[in-house]
Amino acid sequence: MMHARLVALAVLGASLFGLLSQSVAAQTNYPERPIRWIVPYPPAGTTDILARVMGGWLTQRLGAQVVIDNRPGAGNNIGTELAIKSAPDGYTLFLVNPANAINATLYTKLPFNFLRDLDPVAGIARVPNMMVITRELPVKTVADFIDYAKKNPGKVNMASSGSGTSVHLTGELFKAATGLDLLHVPFKGAGPALIELVGGRNVQVIFDNMPSSIGHVRGGTLRALAVTTAKRSAALPDVPAMAETLPGFEASAWFGMAVPKGTPAAIVARLNKEMNAGLEDPKMRARLAELGGDPIIGTPAEFWKLHAAETEKWAKAVKISGAKVE
Repeated sequence: MMHARLVALAVLGASLFGLLSQSVAAQTNYPERPIRWIVPYPPAGTTDILARVMGGWLTQRLGAQVVIDNRPGAGNNIGTELAIKSAPDGYTLFLVNPANAINATLYTKLPFNFLRDLDPVAGIARVPNMMVITRELPVKTVADFIDYAKKNPGKVNMASSGSGTSVHLTGELFKAATGLDLLHVPFKGAGPALIELVGGRNVQVIFDNMPSSIGHVRGGTLRALAVTTAKRSAALPDVPAMAETLPGFEASAWFGMAVPKGTPAAIVARLNKEMNAGLEDPKMRARLAELGGDPIIGTPAEFWKLHAAETEKWAKAVKISGAKVE
């Protein structure tokens, strides 16, 4: 009887050792196939742009293709839930964005807890939001805009990349600070919103993340009235800070990467190392600066600490603005 038990234990130990060896080997050889990076918005928005910039870097460093998987909808909750439900094997990544912090307050019955159900990897960049208007609007400054909107009630509509985004909430804060009555028109991402804005159809203003609208401003198809950070941005030094007209006004966006809960620590560490290396690379830093972004370099824990602080900050913004999910 004792001999049979010893044999059984030996077989069990060998099986467990085999499974452990396979797991270690899989992590050591990671990645062995393409990696999916879920972006919860359509192409051409800031989340998509930053994912493609960093995804190109990771493809080179990891030796496996990082494929961007755009999954827009429900204020970015569709893509978030898909990431949470994906296998924690290192082959699904998620582009973290301000809506993940905002939605924790904006939605009362989310089927997940973002900070609990995903694991942090690293930050990517913090970027200003920018007040951008259609060229047809006869204003040149924030003060002009406020005056025009007051004299033309019901004629100025505010686009956003979706209800609950930092783009939406920044606009709501602006409305609260100025007393303006602007109709919020949400789109499924900044790309579609900017197409409408450039075309001068239905919407006249957006408080967009700088990377997705800066090309339109530089190209002259849209006009920037202000950046919403405390100081002017080096990317567009001639564009005033909103605080120059509305003292104390400040709002910005930040982005990073998370993975499904339980992804092996060795894989998270590898991804964090390669992302931080990218953010230290002169060419990558130059590209981010061109987009108006400041790199966020640090550990997974530091990135999650930032996310928790932003969740608390945006909760106050939701309350102040009275924003509702539409």
